[in-house]
Amino acid sequence: MSLRFGILCFPGVQQLDLTGPYEVFASATGASVHLVWKDLQPIRSATGLVLQPDTLMSDAPDFDVLCVPGGSGVNALLRDEEVLAFLRDKASRARFLTSVCTGSLVLGQAGLLEGRRATTHWNALDFLPRFGAIPVEERVVQDGSLITAGGVTSGIDFGLAVVAELLGREEAETIQLSLEYAPAPPFDAGRPDTAPAAVVAAAKARMAGSRRERETLLRA
Repeated sequence: MSLRFGILCFPGVQQLDLTGPYEVFASATGASVHLVWKDLQPIRSATGLVLQPDTLMSDAPDFDVLCVPGGSGVNALLRDEEVLAFLRDKASRARFLTSVCTGSLVLGQAGLLEGRRATTHWNALDFLPRFGAIPVEERVVQDGSLITAGGVTSGIDFGLAVVAELLGREEAETIQLSLEYAPAPPFDAGRPDTAPAAVVAAAKARMAGSRRERETLLRA
């Protein structure tokens, strides 16, 4: 069985939002993974890693799975009608429409979350109702053909969940074992309800600029 995955690869993408699920998808039997953008020039991620798109939006095929990662570059996409139109078009023929982190906001802006359960990064969850979505505080949320993931590292969990839907649990577990994905973080600070208050404040301060810009864009 041949499966085609398309991941939007845009300037300012959070690289782990993209590379986490990419690693899982590319490990699936019979899979091809496309990094899709307007041109094929190298792009710089939010944290500086250079990535190489390999498929043009203008001639991209239809995908079994279409995925939008998050990152600070999402803000520009919220006003990019070419990207939003591309997502509307391809979503209509994809088996699964998906996102990681704040990529769900782009799906929402494209009108693809209306009445659907969805999640995103904890610092952006309150934006989802603006798009008619039903926010859910879970790491991976499935609503029919829509699968959304929470912040950054949840992209690996999400990737495994998608593979399980397409190819079954054994294939997903085989990939998990091959990647030795058995997380055991050294600190219990991965969620705002478990992190110390000072850490939550520091994290919010780091993300404040992007959040303010997003607020302005969505009010316009």
